Amino acid sequence: MVYLQSSKDLIQANDMKPFERISNPREIRRRLQLNQEEFWSRIGVTQSGGSRYESGRTMPKPVRELLRLVHIEGIALDRARGGDFEVATYLRVANPRLYRNLRKAASKTNGRRKGRTNGH
Repeated sequence: MVYLQSSKDLIQANDMKPFERISNPREIRRRLQLNQEEFWSRIGVTQSGGSRYESGRTMPKPVRELLRLVHIEGIALDRARGGDFEVATYLRVANPRLYRNLRKAASKTNGRRKGRTNGH
């Protein structure tokens, strides 16, 4: 089940596992209030490629995982490293409660950082 958490482009999936099939990427995009170009370019897919996925074309596993990480987990790819994904995946499975608490704390911290001006 996928649902909107806030207006800050963050959707959470309670039971979504890595590489699980995403049945309706259009619905995720619409809930985030993004156009196709904005939504798909964040994971390195062209607008036309994203349109095909939204129309039912099978999405490759790497694209599904990127969509999950960026648009459901809220991970900015330009700031992440390979080890970050390995640690996050391990923590999510090994200690789900700690993982959720850390995500909430990180979201609050990142929200404050976005509101800062240069030099502050």
